[in-house]
Amino acid sequence: MNKTYTKLTPASTAPVQVVMLADKDGNTINSFGSAANIPIASGDVTGLSHINKFGYRSSIPSTFQTIWDGTVDYSYQSAAVVSAVADNLSDENGTVSVEGLDENYNFVSETITIGGSASTSQFVRVFRATLITANTGDTNVDEVRIKNTGTDVAIITAGAGQTLMALYTIPAGKTGYLLKVGGSIDANNDALFRLYARPFNGSFNVKMQKGVFAAGFDYEYPVPLVFAEKTDLEIKAASQNNVGAGAIFDLILKDN
Repeated sequence: MNKTYTKLTPASTAPVQVVMLADKDGNTINSFGSAANIPIASGDVTGLSHINKFGYRSSIPSTFQTIWDGTVDYSYQSAAVVSAVADNLSDENGTVSVEGLDENYNFVSETITIGGSASTSQFVRVFRATLITANTGDTNVDEVRIKNTGTDVAIITAGAGQTLMALYTIPAGKTGYLLKVGGSIDANNDALFRLYARPFNGSFNVKMQKGVFAAGFDYEYPVPLVFAEKTDLEIKAASQNNVGAGAIFDLILKDN
């Protein structure tokens, strides 16, 4: 059963304050920092949920492109059924869970067979795919592609078992609060990272830019960035040396 938590008076006025949470029965939870979000992660707080997105791309070009499993910039498609296609016949007949948004921008998840029938649901966005059962061995032998009318909208790379996509779209009826963003590069190389946001029927705008050399970065927002329903979010990067790069971000979703 979900519990409603109420913020009470801080326990001290020290720079690091303990946050006091109490459920409807008056039971208190003393926590601070990341531990304060445990009730959200466990689903005990009505109307709030956590989204963690992480991606990797083995070669970043000199122009800004999406950090995901593909080798080209990510392409958003219209709502349609999706199918799972294997690059290696050894992966056919396995199953994969596809997560995204339907034609009304509501969350949708469906498990489909690799090399089998298309989904029964319409997907206007796909932001995660996870291997559920492997046909050969413990995970996918080669790439498994989630396709929307012939275009790759998600790719599970060989041996990964799930997608690595640094992109997300805020579902209908939700508001997204961005807590943290980070990135990293392979070896002694340079890269520029950008966080992009596109409101519904709008255009992409840069919300954060960070240059790195031979190191990664993490940034926590003291005041979260706020994104309305149906906003597309993604991290892109550019490098002069075709370097591999990863990116990550965390959101709290709140019911409107």
